[in-house]
Amino acid sequence: MSIYTGVVSAEMPADFELEALKAQAIVARTYTVYKITQNQSKHGNAHICDDSSCCQAWITKEDRMERWDDDKREENWKKIVQAVNDTKGRIITYEGKPINAFFHSNSGGTTEMPVNVWGGTGYPYLQAVETAGEDAYEQFSSELEISKDEFVSKIKEHYSDFEINFDDQNCFQILEYTSGGRIKTIKIGNHNFSGVELRTLFSLKSANFIVTAKDEKIKFEVKGYGHGVGMSQTGADSLAKQGYKCEDIIKHFYTGVEIVNF
Repeated sequence: MSIYTGVVSAEMPADFELEALKAQAIVARTYTVYKITQNQSKHGNAHICDDSSCCQAWITKEDRMERWDDDKREENWKKIVQAVNDTKGRIITYEGKPINAFFHSNSGGTTEMPVNVWGGTGYPYLQAVETAGEDAYEQFSSELEISKDEFVSKIKEHYSDFEINFDDQNCFQILEYTSGGRIKTIKIGNHNFSGVELRTLFSLKSANFIVTAKDEKIKFEVKGYGHGVGMSQTGADSLAKQGYKCEDIIKHFYTGVEIVNF
């Protein structure tokens, strides 16, 4: 049994379209090969771990099947196995080399360039692209509401000189958006923040958000789920529902790439 059945079944819902699951299998395999070829491991003798917040999620067949309904277990597992077997050995390359195949849950309609998330120079194959149909998924939108006191307290844990006058209509000022439509820089009170910084600080699902103050509450209205870089999983499923094959899905999210046998 391929290790990628454990990755695909952990990373993408089995009720997604088969072509989306195939795309996920190719992306997962590529991500692993990229890590191996870079030979830069932070896990001792291992190139990759099964922590989804660090590398890729992985789950055993037994644990995965226990979480599915009885009448879906065999069907779901066969679908995962087919997605992995049908794409066996295939990876994504750019100029002949494996790509750093980032992926996330839901782009909110547009993916993001890595330079806007992690800085650096980025990768030419990771551009901001639009995908129709992602608003049909529950991962597309979320909200967070907290008290003004908690909001201020959270920020003061990192910026002790933080001050804000909530009576000022300009207490929240978006200064710049990213190429993917997320907040790049926002001025709150007497400090400027990146969207990524606020996402981390308040555990938001995305850096694409609107923040408002009303009465004694602060409300974040968030679009998308994840860092937004690379393949959107719900976007992949949406494209598959529109008739895209796994190769088309991959080339939608990764610019100028080829899919080859490794």
